[in-house]
Amino acid sequence: MSDLLAHVEGIWQAVVPQLPSFTVEVLPEIDSTNTELMRRARAGLAEPVLLVAEQQTAGRGRLGKGWHSRAGQSLTFSIALPLAPADWSGLSLAVGVSLAESLHPDVRLKWPNDLWLQQRKLGGILVETASTGDGQVRRTVVIGVGINIARPEAEAVAALATPEAVAAMAPAGLAEVHMGITAGETLARVAPALLRDVLAFETHGFAAFASRFAQRDALQGLAVRLSDGTEGTASGVDAQGALRLHTAQGPRAVTSSEVSVRPC
Repeated sequence: MSDLLAHVEGIWQAVVPQLPSFTVEVLPEIDSTNTELMRRARAGLAEPVLLVAEQQTAGRGRLGKGWHSRAGQSLTFSIALPLAPADWSGLSLAVGVSLAESLHPDVRLKWPNDLWLQQRKLGGILVETASTGDGQVRRTVVIGVGINIARPEAEAVAALATPEAVAAMAPAGLAEVHMGITAGETLARVAPALLRDVLAFETHGFAAFASRFAQRDALQGLAVRLSDGTEGTASGVDAQGALRLHTAQGPRAVTSSEVSVRPC
């Protein structure tokens, strides 16, 4: 039995009391778990499902970026769930809060959808929605998560000038702080709590997560640069989860659909 399959029953038992129709699927390989669940959602998928892949061949991140995964070296999964919150704003931040709290006290959140460990990228989140086609407010949300378990090899990082630069910029791996942890063990840590938190978001919105996000905010007080060239100081997020930025031209609220953000 594979490492992931060994944890399926425990995850299902933890979730099914809240979601009686919940199912878990594990595939050895797929193009993208998010792509597959979006296909199903557009075809009328109405039941909550957790889809996990041992390996992805065409994983997707935000703004069209790729997310590569290898069996045993990373955890890639997506959750599809019918949802009808009063306001969708801040969902990716709520997802990030839930994951960070389940993973390790040192994991931080780089707005809007990256998990950071020791100032390096540990994982990413991609949230998409599809209409149920029934004319109702409820939509199917597909939440994709990629987490590095082993620290990716330096060859997987873009070529940099020096070995020191490679070490500083290389992505992080969860095994750096949880020695010997497996993808299956990581999934068992995060999946039940994530589903509970997404259901809480449906009822209470981002307000229920704002203070928890602030405690994990990796950009708070840092000088940052937007992909449009704007520079300023990050100052938390507003009630809708938009990044608050103090610039030379005055305050600005940045939504995740506009630009990407990097520390200067």
